[in-house]
Amino acid sequence: MFCKAGKGRPSPEQASRERRVGQGDCVRTLTGWWQKTFSVSKNVWAGVSLASMNIPQVLGYARIAGMPTVTGLYTVLFPLVAFALFGSSRHLVVAADSATAAIFSSALSEMEPVGSAAYIHLVSAVALLNAGFLLAARLCRLGFLADFLSRTVLVGFLAGVGVQVSMSMLYDMVGLDVSSHNTVAQFVGLVQAGAHMHLLSVGISCVACVILLCGARFLPGRPVALVVVLGALGLSWLLGLAQYGVTVLGPMQGGLPHFAVPVVSWHQFLALLPVSASCVFVIIAQSAATSHAFAYRLHETVDANADIVGLCAANAAAGLSGTFTVNGSPTQTAMAVQAGGTSQKAQLVFAAVTLCVLLFFTGPLQYLPRCILGSVVFCVAVGMIDTAALNHIRKESPGEFRLALVTMATVVSIGVEQGIFIAIALSLFRHVRHSYRPHTMVLKPDPATQALEAVPVSAGEQTAPGLVVYRFCADLFYANCSLFAEDIDLLLASAPAPVRCLVVDCSAITDIDYSAASVVRDVLFRLHMQGVRVIFGRVASYALADMERHHIVSALGEGNVYAQLHQAMASAEQTVAEQPRPQAQL
Repeated sequence: MFCKAGKGRPSPEQASRERRVGQGDCVRTLTGWWQKTFSVSKNVWAGVSLASMNIPQVLGYARIAGMPTVTGLYTVLFPLVAFALFGSSRHLVVAADSATAAIFSSALSEMEPVGSAAYIHLVSAVALLNAGFLLAARLCRLGFLADFLSRTVLVGFLAGVGVQVSMSMLYDMVGLDVSSHNTVAQFVGLVQAGAHMHLLSVGISCVACVILLCGARFLPGRPVALVVVLGALGLSWLLGLAQYGVTVLGPMQGGLPHFAVPVVSWHQFLALLPVSASCVFVIIAQSAATSHAFAYRLHETVDANADIVGLCAANAAAGLSGTFTVNGSPTQTAMAVQAGGTSQKAQLVFAAVTLCVLLFFTGPLQYLPRCILGSVVFCVAVGMIDTAALNHIRKESPGEFRLALVTMATVVSIGVEQGIFIAIALSLFRHVRHSYRPHTMVLKPDPATQALEAVPVSAGEQTAPGLVVYRFCADLFYANCSLFAEDIDLLLASAPAPVRCLVVDCSAITDIDYSAASVVRDVLFRLHMQGVRVIFGRVASYALADMERHHIVSALGEGNVYAQLHQAMASAEQTVAEQPRPQAQL
């Protein structure tokens, strides 16, 4: 579940426990984080800082969800604790999220009036349905979907989220209301509304950003954001900033949530299924992208299936405590990392602070300026754009750099969930494109050492007079099998000396589909008619099973399949030396 320090060889008991973690063992996941020796003080400060930055933010998400303001605090109480206990990621913060809030609020607002008791029941029911779907996803081990998120995609994903969030926060920083969820439309609207900016809010935001950025640069790991939030809260109360036009959070109720199972009709239950399914796809994709992105950045590992269990528990806690769907938040996770959190202990401190706020301090929150909240989140979002990593990718792999830019642009222009799925599709397409035109080579003896060296396939290449050793560097499937046939035809037609034997190095071929097998049999038939013996070398057991199932072994003939290349070469050299080339049978 976590990176090990690597000191000494683990005992058999420890090794057994680690194997169970890899299989998603919930008991180990529940207790493993507590057995680590982290700095408690660092996680306490990180949790307090995280609370100071995120508590106002989740109140805003409650507005997007169409729920009472206090339910935003409920999302970072019991759901946060549930994920901390059952999840794998050290840093993923599971709380309210704008993407899932927008999905269910737009659908449920057509079923019941927003904010009504019936609407609140539907929202909680969606959270419980999400928990059920996530449990099914865990049983089906859908955590493997995270494997399709390459590091390139993750860098582009976080950069896109950073641009998207920073743009939306600019509205709070200048005292304007966001008029659209689309980042491009937000940028256009901000330019057009430039004359209506509140100058005092702009000035406060600029001062806050300077302090925050200097703190991140010169005082890393210190609770600078906490100082900014508390200082702004005090100044707003003393100076009465609201009377000067600075927007503040305003009054809100407190108290603990009431646990209950939401009651919905059968007809409503059926209507909620597609809404919940949409939320679950976003939850799995966004949470996996976020946890893997920060694990990659911090050189750690995560168990995607254990994270699904944690998300399931978190959404179950949300549904039973009267709040709305929770999700892995890229922004809040970035805040936890920047605040110096090293484990889920920071999230537990966050939940404890939220509990205290609900019980005792909902009153003072009403004085917090929204421009301060926007400044804090803006600085965090800018830090999510890892320009050093993007530049490193550009230098090493321009193609993958373009993929990262496409991912970032998609997240910015269309949305987070669409950006993730399009990025996965582009990553798979790029992989298939490489498999479609794989490297193919001819093995030739080096003039100095006589060791076989690989050279690209081209006209006139030959291993030895009468012998060609050909390597196909990919699995054979319907899209690339024509290249296999074209290469062999080229090598035989352009060979300096008539080819008597062709050896196919199958070391990279692990799978052959039906279409490719048909092409291979056709090639073998033509070569047999030309009197050319074909031998397959370095055939692994799983490739041999495919060859037998597709009747390629029988088409080759007995004694023409070898597990080692040197055995195939010895047999081929004997054929070239002893057998004259027969006349082609036409």
